[in-house]
Amino acid sequence: MMDSALPFSEALEGFREKAQKRLHRAEDCLQHLELIENDPDACRCLDAALSDLAHDAQRLGLLEVAHFTTSLQQILAPCCQGACLHLDTLRTTAACLRLLAWQLELLDAHTGRLDLDAGEQFVLLGELARAVRSSLA
Repeated sequence: MMDSALPFSEALEGFREKAQKRLHRAEDCLQHLELIENDPDACRCLDAALSDLAHDAQRLGLLEVAHFTTSLQQILAPCCQGACLHLDTLRTTAACLRLLAWQLELLDAHTGRLDLDAGEQFVLLGELARAVRSSLA
C-alpha cells in the first residue's frame, strides 16, 4: 500500500520517476541483448527491472500497470532462463516497454487509473507470447 504520509499525487509522481528509471534500465538491457545475445547478466537485469516496476505499481495500487508489467515479466521468464531471447522477442519486448512508458504518462493523477482500452496490451502480450514460443521451439 502507498505511504500514507504522502498525498497520492506526490506518491504517483515519485512512482513515475522511479518507473522511468526502471524502464530506461530495461531498455538498456534490451540493447545489450541485441549486441550480445542471451547475455545472462542482461537477462537478469531485465527481469529485475520489470519485477521492481511491477512491485512498485502493485504497492501503489496501479493495477493496470502492475498487471501489464507482471505479464510481460512472466512471458519473458522462460526465454531469460533458457537463454533464447531472439531478435523478434527483443523487438516485441521493446514495443511493450514503449507502450508502458506511454501509459505511465497517462495515469490519472488523482486516481492512478489508466482509462484506456487494454486492447493494445493484449495484442502486444499475445505477439510476445508467440515470439517466445517460437524462440523456445
